Amino acid sequence: MPKFFTLLEAESQLPEIERLVRSLKVLRRSYEEADAGLTEIGLRITMAGGMIPPRDQVKMLRNQKDANTRGLKNAAEKIQELGCQLKDIETGLVDFPTLYRNQEVYMCWKLGEPGIAFWHHVADGVRGRRQIDNEFLKNHRGDEDS
Repeated sequence: MPKFFTLLEAESQLPEIERLVRSLKVLRRSYEEADAGLTEIGLRITMAGGMIPPRDQVKMLRNQKDANTRGLKNAAEKIQELGCQLKDIETGLVDFPTLYRNQEVYMCWKLGEPGIAFWHHVADGVRGRRQIDNEFLKNHRGDEDS
């Protein structure tokens, strides 16, 4: 069963969510760099018609990829444990489930935004983002308000 947030509860999670999203972006970039390094080594070996691979460098890059994979998994799981849904690492998009007029919807936040100012229906996704207004605030609730 999902956790449902009020706007106040969701915003109280933002410092931790922002820290985790920033960490995810760094880990992803490091993973991609290690992956590109391994690909380049493979291409050099192929272009040379075979050669002894630089074992130490390959080992270091594989260890970097593995560590980043674990870090990505852990950070994403922590976001999920908080009750949020990570939608996109690149933009830092995170959804916070809430109930609006007894229907599940998402309050959404992107890295760089000062607070949670938008919401959307589950089926609409981020393209359907709407400004949080007084009508929304009066008619949304979290778990504690049930």
